[in-house]
Amino acid sequence: MSLLEARRVRKVFGGGLWRRARVVALENFSLVFDEDAPSFTAVVGESGSGKSTLARLLLGLIEPTSGEVRFRGIPLRSLDRAGRRCFLREVQAVFQDPYEAYNPFYKVDHVLELPIRNFGLARDRRTARALIEEALAGVGLRVEETLGRYPHQLSGGQRQRIMVARALLLRPRILIADEPVSMVDASLRATILRSLLDLHRDHGVSVLYITHDLTTAYQVSHDIVVLYRGGVVEAGRVEAVVREPAHPYTRLLVGSIPLPRPDRPWRGERVLGQPAGLLPLGPRFCQFLDRCPFAMPICQQEVPPLFQLGSERAVACFLYRDQPVLSNDDLADLLCKRTATSN
Repeated sequence: MSLLEARRVRKVFGGGLWRRARVVALENFSLVFDEDAPSFTAVVGESGSGKSTLARLLLGLIEPTSGEVRFRGIPLRSLDRAGRRCFLREVQAVFQDPYEAYNPFYKVDHVLELPIRNFGLARDRRTARALIEEALAGVGLRVEETLGRYPHQLSGGQRQRIMVARALLLRPRILIADEPVSMVDASLRATILRSLLDLHRDHGVSVLYITHDLTTAYQVSHDIVVLYRGGVVEAGRVEAVVREPAHPYTRLLVGSIPLPRPDRPWRGERVLGQPAGLLPLGPRFCQFLDRCPFAMPICQQEVPPLFQLGSERAVACFLYRDQPVLSNDDLADLLCKRTATSN
């Protein structure tokens, strides 16, 4: 049974009275979190690919233009008060900029005490204090250096780890981590990512790790979904996708990772060679056409569907048009079943 699922979700911004330009932020996206099989899935892509829009849709902060996001089979907009309360406890988030989650007029204790009080996690103040100390220790923070201070008195890494500690307190079923380590230095990334892994392994929490960093995605996730201009271009087991990328865009991402070899110059985006050039475009075409060195006439006329490569991955590229076609729902179910089997 699915705990949280997005089915054929599309999100379009603009098109109103004052802003007539329309931007498709997410197109025909499906993803399933299984009730009994915790997963650790990375969603990667460059800025503007739709990653943060996906996080906001799954959290119910915005509504899809079409398609549905469901919690235990019920659309988020149809949840009653009890269902909404359950959703708010079981689906938690850690965002890129932790400072926005704090009220500067309150000490940081407030962000930890509030969920304990709202969800009745402790019977008295002593128990609440013990829960907070345990959660802070779990993310490598010392109580005497953290509690009693205002947000501006802590570093960005400390503020971010407090938000992870808050998630530890609630023991959610799903944690959506939107660029959780992009604003901390390298020495703290391992601590925060270790906390996410501990949540997943020790407490059975499904983690959606949204990032532009393929290196950390490869280190911590089981499956990976690559987004480009709002659409899925490749998805599957992280080892297969990162080690042997199939889509030209995924190859660009992998090839742009600098290697620790001074004798080998970093080529960056030149790994893909020159763009395909300016070609006349029809009303529907491959979104990667203008950057792809393998562009073919069919790429100017049709949007490539997802083609299945083996049993563990799919790619949206006409280079693989001799393979079976998958719908986005089929891909979501395939990844979900693979996770359940591996568990």
